[in-house]
Amino acid sequence: MQVTRIKEAPPYEAVGHYEVSCLRLQGHEASETDNFWCGLSYYLPGGKADMAGSPFEKVYVVIEGELTIITEEGETVLGPLDSCHIAPDEKRAVVNQTNHVASMLVTVPNKPVQS
Repeated sequence: MQVTRIKEAPPYEAVGHYEVSCLRLQGHEASETDNFWCGLSYYLPGGKADMAGSPFEKVYVVIEGELTIITEEGETVLGPLDSCHIAPDEKRAVVNQTNHVASMLVTVPNKPVQS
């Protein structure tokens, strides 16, 4: 078993994210995982991730606060313990439109999904 204590979780930079602090909980530099990595993102008020897609599917779970997830189909507000799946190559933006810090658990595979 590999444990990552929150006080020891390494920070990482997420490209296209602004006013967002990210910690790696599992995978990459935090632990050895074969299939996925998991991070924790803190979105300050007004914090955002640009509209972008990637070859990786993602699962987002809001832990605290509210985050607006924007896709080409529209907008959805997620609150505590709400989650969503972002498909490979699906474009999305994430915005904290509130005056409170929001936190989100992010899980992403290490390799693109094979079709």
